Amino acid sequence: MTLIDGKKTASDIKLEIAAEVAEMVARGERAPHLAAILVGHDGGSETYVANKVKACEMCGFKSTLLRFEDDITEEALLDEIRRLNEDDDVDGFIVQLPLPRHIDEQRVTEAIYPEKDVDGFHPVNVGRMSIGLPCFKSATPSGIMDLLERYGIETKGKHAVVLGRSNIVGKPIATLLMQKATPGNCTVTVCHSATPDIATITRSADIIIAALGSPLFLKEEMVKEGAVVIDVGTTRVPDSSRKSGFRLCGDVDFENVAPKCSFITPVPGGVGPMTICSLMKNTLQARKNKM
Repeated sequence: MTLIDGKKTASDIKLEIAAEVAEMVARGERAPHLAAILVGHDGGSETYVANKVKACEMCGFKSTLLRFEDDITEEALLDEIRRLNEDDDVDGFIVQLPLPRHIDEQRVTEAIYPEKDVDGFHPVNVGRMSIGLPCFKSATPSGIMDLLERYGIETKGKHAVVLGRSNIVGKPIATLLMQKATPGNCTVTVCHSATPDIATITRSADIIIAALGSPLFLKEEMVKEGAVVIDVGTTRVPDSSRKSGFRLCGDVDFENVAPKCSFITPVPGGVGPMTICSLMKNTLQARKNKM
């Protein structure tokens, strides 16, 4: 069993990005600039955005964080998005989700210019990805594909089972896995809450992407010998032995499933670090697209 180290892989990729940015700056070109909008004071969002700012520093990017209280109106937020759309110094920007309930997240997502949508959520980028055209791919699925590639995991002709059909992970990773590319060329089955007898399907899988948000869902008896298991789940569960009072738990019963796997990601330290890394790659590409 090989443990897929997402933390190290992400670090390696960020060093590669930093080297490329240093060369750009040495040629007299402007470094990439990523902006982030944070509304309110959600703890998870605060941490995630702080990690993005730190990643920008590691990659040699300029970063801007725009903070707003959770009572900002939808129109005021859209005005900020329009301003960033028109700012030539900003190569890409994100609006950190979730947003307060009075704001329409879909309207906000669609207001971002596709060429600056480094989160890869705009319908134009999603549509281009679905037919294999150049685009910004959503960060978590893109990070998973990088892990498969960098660990030399064979995907051509393999049966991949995706657990979960979210717009952020399940649907896009299924699309990427089935495309005629490397990695890719899989036969893909997508399972969800209405799928009967999921265990029978997962036992036939060469590759399993667990993205349900259901702690310890994937059990030993649901996985065949030699399978590749990618755990996207990150749910906080109570743990009195931790100072924080909780621990992060994946969708996979790691302790019992890992011995059967050829490759498996841990939680934390697997897919998570790759998400921000993919955002950095998209921002660098956005900068190149303007050169």
